[in-house]
Amino acid sequence: MSFAFARLVRGSTVKAIGVLSVAVASSATVSLGSLAHAETLTGSSSASPSTTATWPQWRGPSQQGVAPETNLPTKWSESTAKRIEIPGRGSSTPVVVGNVAYLTSGIDGQNTLLAIDLDEPKTVWQIDLGSDRGNKHRKGSGSNPSPVTDGNYIAAYFRSGDLACVKPDGTKVWSVNLQEEFGEDTLWWDLGSSPLLVDSMVVIPVMQTGPSYLVAFDLATGKQLWKVDRTTEAPEEAAQSYSTPLAVNVNGTKMIAVMGADTLTLNQASDGKEVARLGGFNPEAQKYFRSIASPVADGNLILCPYSRGATVTAVDLAKLASGAGKDSILWHRDDLGSDVPTPTLRNGIAYFISDGKKNKGTVTAIKADSGKTLWEVSLPRTRQSYSSSPLLAGDKLYVTGEDAKTAVVGPLQTTKEPGSNAADQPTVLSVNEVDDNEAFTVASPTPAGNRLLLRTKGFLYIIE
Repeated sequence: MSFAFARLVRGSTVKAIGVLSVAVASSATVSLGSLAHAETLTGSSSASPSTTATWPQWRGPSQQGVAPETNLPTKWSESTAKRIEIPGRGSSTPVVVGNVAYLTSGIDGQNTLLAIDLDEPKTVWQIDLGSDRGNKHRKGSGSNPSPVTDGNYIAAYFRSGDLACVKPDGTKVWSVNLQEEFGEDTLWWDLGSSPLLVDSMVVIPVMQTGPSYLVAFDLATGKQLWKVDRTTEAPEEAAQSYSTPLAVNVNGTKMIAVMGADTLTLNQASDGKEVARLGGFNPEAQKYFRSIASPVADGNLILCPYSRGATVTAVDLAKLASGAGKDSILWHRDDLGSDVPTPTLRNGIAYFISDGKKNKGTVTAIKADSGKTLWEVSLPRTRQSYSSSPLLAGDKLYVTGEDAKTAVVGPLQTTKEPGSNAADQPTVLSVNEVDDNEAFTVASPTPAGNRLLLRTKGFLYIIE
């Protein structure tokens, strides 16, 4: 196995702007024996924060967009919310450790990771992690992917191919540029896939026209653990995907499910070995079926939005892993879906927000095992569409539009009750606006304890 040229750094430049409120203790030494061309000769310390990551990656600890907290605010305005300006251009969704949020932005031509104290609020530090190469799309940037964190380390990934790991005090631990190591990317638009945190490793999907792959690095050391090919037969832009993988457990084995390039694949988390793949999501070989929305999963069931928001396919992962192929498909709908927003899933019920021209702003709840529609709610009309993904907290669903308006829908069923079909019709409880409504808000609403974070085009709002 060849190893990437991870660069460990003890004294990287970091702009300290405040005092980080997460306590850090350092002791461990990193072995450099398995790292090729490491730039540090001694090692790097390990950090142990006083709190754990409550929102460790893009779609949260469950990866389904479900908040651990149930009592998030439901009504707010510009006058009741705090906010802090985020310079540059970026749309990554924050990750949260204690009272600190981490997010990325392209600032003065540099890929930048920022730490935000949510109590003040203030920027504690920001660190440059490479040259910004984004802004190919009016809704995008070079800082679209969300960071990931285990509380000890924060990993950030950018359109330029730069992947870097930083400690909570702002010290860079290691970095690698995937495009320098494995070849330039061929995406037509800005990168959208966020890293996936699986145990102690960070997994990056690269799905593009031409050679595509999955690669895993040890979060603490930067050691490349494995890299596997994921090239498919998808034509032209259909081979390009902006979705994020899912960590799943199939028959007691940790696996990684990836939906994109007209194909669903399953890989072992331990070594990256591909266990199964299912094609046929683009039967007419449409050239421009690039995929953005990510799948969601509940047990062995995975729901795959596709076809630019025109279809949803449910697959039994256990059957797929056993070699059942197309017989692992449980149901398929061609009248439901979302192109950009990823659905949320809890207790056997999936929630979609439509961003298509025909039914834009329609929230649909379905039974995940059958695909049956339980109810629909139409949000107030807006000129803008929806790019952020919905957040489920307790008995309420939070849906944010590209104009930063957030609709709160509820009450929803919160438990899997025998005989219940959750068919009771919820309503729009509130629609909340803030002053920074300039297009485009793309980041998803994020819980931080009992607070709600909303990243707009130019600010991070802290709503209590």
